[in-house]
Amino acid sequence: MAFNPEAATKAYIDGLGAEALAKSAAYTMDGHWMILWGLLVSALATVILVKLGVTDRIWAKLEKRGWALRTFATAAGLFIVSAIITLPWNIWAEWGHERMYDRTQQPLSDFLMQDAIGMTIATIGGGLFFLGIYALIRRTGKRWWLWSGGFSAVVVSVMLLLSPTLIEPLFNDYKPIPAGPVRDAVLEMAKQVDIPEDRIFIYDGSRQSNNFTANVSGVGSAARIAISDVALKQASLDEVRAVTGHEIGHYVLGHVWRSVLVLSVLAVIFFFLADRLFARFARAFGSKVTEIGDPRGLPVFLFVLSFLGVFAVPVANSLTRISESEADAYSLQMVNLPDALSGALVKTAEYRYPRPHPVQEALFYSHPSVERRVARAMEWKAKNPPGPPPAASANP
Repeated sequence: MAFNPEAATKAYIDGLGAEALAKSAAYTMDGHWMILWGLLVSALATVILVKLGVTDRIWAKLEKRGWALRTFATAAGLFIVSAIITLPWNIWAEWGHERMYDRTQQPLSDFLMQDAIGMTIATIGGGLFFLGIYALIRRTGKRWWLWSGGFSAVVVSVMLLLSPTLIEPLFNDYKPIPAGPVRDAVLEMAKQVDIPEDRIFIYDGSRQSNNFTANVSGVGSAARIAISDVALKQASLDEVRAVTGHEIGHYVLGHVWRSVLVLSVLAVIFFFLADRLFARFARAFGSKVTEIGDPRGLPVFLFVLSFLGVFAVPVANSLTRISESEADAYSLQMVNLPDALSGALVKTAEYRYPRPHPVQEALFYSHPSVERRVARAMEWKAKNPPGPPPAASANP
């Protein structure tokens, strides 16, 4: 009997069971609503920050200090106060909701400790970033938003360079994959595409999440592939090969640089629109600051960017879905394990509903639906019988 990709795809998804699919659908839908709820929380926090005059107070107390220090301190102080105001929401959205759906076993104390580390990084990094933005406004005038793209590209690139060595180790423990069949298989694959052995790690992702995941981070010599211990515990050897092939695809195809370019373009668009909309939002929030170049207006500035960010979600998601599809194709070409890739993908369906409506997928999904990805793997299987895979390349 001829192999039927459609029937095989249906068998993979149906194999999850009705209860698991219903739970996944509820979890996924909650995540979509959280985008709206998060924006409303941001609006409420902005009202509180403006009414309390947080930035006005900090700015006034540092009247005798230089402009740069004054601006940085105002931004940093705002980030701290804002984090405190929104802490209850963050606890629920990032921890409570995950616990409710059994997506994490992380103790609240550990979550709060890591949240404090993240807040510290955001305070320092955010303060420096907006110091740069306000400096651009002062120096380049009305076209400041045009320069913001280049500045954002530099900042993102620096963060990508520093993240694997300075930031990510603050949250997880990264180690070489232990000796054994898994390590041998992964290093053999890495060797095929000239990825150094010391660029592939296993990390304790189970500390924060029960999700089956892996990722590529960093740029240049700092780039690396990291596989969560959850994936290694749950996956067969062939599934590890398929997942590694997917991550190698991201690495070889330079998807990190594509992300830098996309973020830079979005930054130009966001800052252009913020320049036009700032005064209207400032008046709506009752702020006395109506000039976007005044650091005291940062609470409103941040909300405008958050507001615009919601509308940019479908655009950003569309681009990441393209990258994920390309990485899947690379894995299939590199190792020719469509069933193993499908088995690994089905494990992600626990937290990403596999059969969304096309509109839901287009608007909210950062990855193609699991059903769609499995279908492509099964179509590959139908066209490529088992055997030695074709040579991997940068253009699968």
